[in-house]
Amino acid sequence: MDFWVWWLIAAGGFGIALVLTTMPELGMLGVGALAASGVAGVTDNVVIQVIVFAVVSTALILVVRPIARRSRTQSPELSSGIDALRGRSALVLERVDATSGRIKLAGEEWSARALGDEDSYEPGSQVSVVEIDGATAVVM
Repeated sequence: MDFWVWWLIAAGGFGIALVLTTMPELGMLGVGALAASGVAGVTDNVVIQVIVFAVVSTALILVVRPIARRSRTQSPELSSGIDALRGRSALVLERVDATSGRIKLAGEEWSARALGDEDSYEPGSQVSVVEIDGATAVVM
């Protein structure tokens, strides 16, 4: 059997191991085995095939792993749910004080309360949403 077939079998083995263990490094080793298979189709020199396998696999691991690690630690740029409502402006519909009130936020009517105990906002004024506490917007 030719060496390129063995490299393809190795790539398949790495692919199966990748699926079973979810270790992305195994996928990169599989790509290295595919590159070595391509070289094996051109030359019968096993040393060159192993060098290509090692170089391609190592290069992928050194380049892709830091990018993947960085993308896992960064928070998503798109906020959704109540996170998207923080910092938005709202229109006061009914007087808002430390205990009750109504605002129009993102096209919907919300119950609201003021952040400070002494703060109050009259209808028609603009407020900023500090946080969402249950179904109540805390504004200032």
